[in-house]
Amino acid sequence: MSAGRLTLPAPAKLNLMLHILGRRADGYHELQTLFQFLDYGDELDFALRADGQVQLHTPIDGVPHDSNLIVKAARKLQALSGSSLGADIWLKKVLPMGGGIGGGSSDAATTLLALNHLWQLGWDADRLAQLGLTLGADVPVFVRGHAAFAEGIGEKLTAVEPAEPWYLLLVPQVSVSTVEIFNDPLLTRDTPAIKVRPVLEGNGRNDCQPVVERRYPEVRNALNLLGKFTDARLTGTGSCVFGAFPSKAEADRVSHLLAETLTGFVAKGSNISMLHRKLQSLF
Repeated sequence: MSAGRLTLPAPAKLNLMLHILGRRADGYHELQTLFQFLDYGDELDFALRADGQVQLHTPIDGVPHDSNLIVKAARKLQALSGSSLGADIWLKKVLPMGGGIGGGSSDAATTLLALNHLWQLGWDADRLAQLGLTLGADVPVFVRGHAAFAEGIGEKLTAVEPAEPWYLLLVPQVSVSTVEIFNDPLLTRDTPAIKVRPVLEGNGRNDCQPVVERRYPEVRNALNLLGKFTDARLTGTGSCVFGAFPSKAEADRVSHLLAETLTGFVAKGSNISMLHRKLQSLF
């Protein structure tokens, strides 16, 4: 890291389970989910600016510059902290949009943590996570960087230590709208609450999966193909599906078998995000 520059990863996440408990008066859903990170993700490069301008130099198709969560995160942190500094930002994007693996939320969290250091704000994790929640329900878990059992709308986090297997993720070439799935009249919204221990023992499902399968045959096909080798599940509201394997070699073997049909990648599950491991090594 050179003075005034910082390069950090923005890891993917999995929802190992996702239960919808009910719908609140404000339209948000009460849920329970289990977050775990992957050692795979986007990468962001930050360079300090003295003129207060925030500029993302990597355009994203279909996302206007000022609507990108990276820019929103930077400008919101700037406004709330009163910092007069700015940043040039470059993004190496590998996580699919609408994949359910947290790409936009992870990018936003990495931006908050990076600029907290570059602008020398000294904000703690609680304050950054509170700001992150205004950008998206998944942002706080990326800010905190530890696998977690989440409740509420996803912001009430309890750190947990699930097993860390190798995963194969398949990436159907569709972008699933979270709003669309949560507004579907057939979405299960009355799953009883469950305690942390049963979740860690493997009890749980993804209540969004039947809705996504019905709406997106590409996702249903991916689940069926991966399901021939392991327990295949949807992460978040999709579109990515995943399965756990005891070794990288086994995950790679199945990946090669399915490569002609679907794109995907193999990654290690991690209870400490690679973003936080990188930060710990730097500071």
